[in-house]
Amino acid sequence: MSDNYEKIAKEVIEAVGGADNIISAAHCATRLRLILKDRKKADDKVVEGIDKVKGFFFTSGQYQIIFGTGTVNKVFEQVSVLGISGTSKSEQSQMVAEQGDNKFKRGIRIFSDIFIPIIPAMVATGLFMGLRGVLLQEQILSLFGLTVESIPSSLLAFTQILTDTAFAFLPVLICWSAFKKFGGTPILGIMVGLMLVSPSLPNGWAVAQGTAEPLILFGIKMAGYQASVLPAFFAGLIGAKLEIWLRKRISDTFDLILTPFLTLLITLICGLLIIGPIAHQIEISLVYVVTLLFTLPFGIGGLIWGGISQLIVVTGVHQALSVVEIQMLAQTKWNLVNPIGSCAIAAQAGAAFAVGMKTKSKKIKALSFPSVIAALLGITEPAIFGVNLRFVKPFIMGLVGGGVGGFLASLFKLKATGMGISALPGMLLYLNNQFPLYILVIVISFGVAFALTFLFGYKDKEENKGE
Repeated sequence: MSDNYEKIAKEVIEAVGGADNIISAAHCATRLRLILKDRKKADDKVVEGIDKVKGFFFTSGQYQIIFGTGTVNKVFEQVSVLGISGTSKSEQSQMVAEQGDNKFKRGIRIFSDIFIPIIPAMVATGLFMGLRGVLLQEQILSLFGLTVESIPSSLLAFTQILTDTAFAFLPVLICWSAFKKFGGTPILGIMVGLMLVSPSLPNGWAVAQGTAEPLILFGIKMAGYQASVLPAFFAGLIGAKLEIWLRKRISDTFDLILTPFLTLLITLICGLLIIGPIAHQIEISLVYVVTLLFTLPFGIGGLIWGGISQLIVVTGVHQALSVVEIQMLAQTKWNLVNPIGSCAIAAQAGAAFAVGMKTKSKKIKALSFPSVIAALLGITEPAIFGVNLRFVKPFIMGLVGGGVGGFLASLFKLKATGMGISALPGMLLYLNNQFPLYILVIVISFGVAFALTFLFGYKDKEENKGE
């Protein structure tokens, strides 16, 4: 099996202009990411014809080849064995930035690099919240002759540890990741995050609900930043940059003592008295705007978001939405983004399935059907870049299907109990009275995109029939 992947790796290297044309290689869940010296030396048609390649595109200075989950790891391993320099995604992002990427894309990529490492914690917490919500429903408890009041308080407290910890200490996770990303010492990031949610500060949730009074220092109100995102992000950014600046100016003799002391002191002052209050207001406003979109009457917000969300995936900036989802869950315990986004994902799967059913090309069939499975599991890149966007119209029909599903999801007022999983795995976030409606909108999104693509969105070309 390894010989096959070695062959694929050799063909990839040759197709993009040879080893001398590759600056570095990295990979994510589905894509092999190459930074090339000369983009023009890459032969796109040859790349597209390589076995197991599901598509390719060039964006943000990276030549990205879609292989799909699992396969990309094996191809990358063989590419590395053949002598191509391997780097992490964050290191590649820095290299691309140095090549002149615009500030907006650099900012989005930085956000992604910081929030992606903490997504597993959010996924687990979302599942815990969903399961807890199901198990504590009166209908479920009644099957066992129980009520919420009859459950031991210690057991309820145990379940709350599972569901509340990640959000209560979210600034700790973010500051750790930010310090790591910006070159600081991660343990100092953890300390900054812990200080932002210190028990010596009034609980931020309690202050927001009016059950606690904030501390006042120099006329500025202070409270804990439980579940806050932006204050922790900027505190991590400033703290890491400050630490690096101090280390360059403090002698080795005093570095171990003064650098962490000054880093923590100055960062905390900035975090509680300057950054925190401003960033927290921005954060509240951002969530308010997004929430307002999803609560527009007659399903308009869902129609808009369902229709454009996969366009955002094409740009590669979709990971930034995790900020909104995290904050929305922290503030309201509900995620309005997930159900509409899941509809858009299911619609792209439906469009790719229609292409696979209609084409006579063996290669396109081999691309289409596996990409449908990946999309239904929440990963749409193979379907989008390997099939739908390749023929354009299927992608557009997928956007239409996503808009229809999002419209219905908005009308039904669907809302997830967590984040991080979507489409079919996302069912675990709706294990309550929303479950039948969630399945319905997923099926409709898939069906609309499938029907439109099959009838109007794809015409099998003669040159593809012999493949």
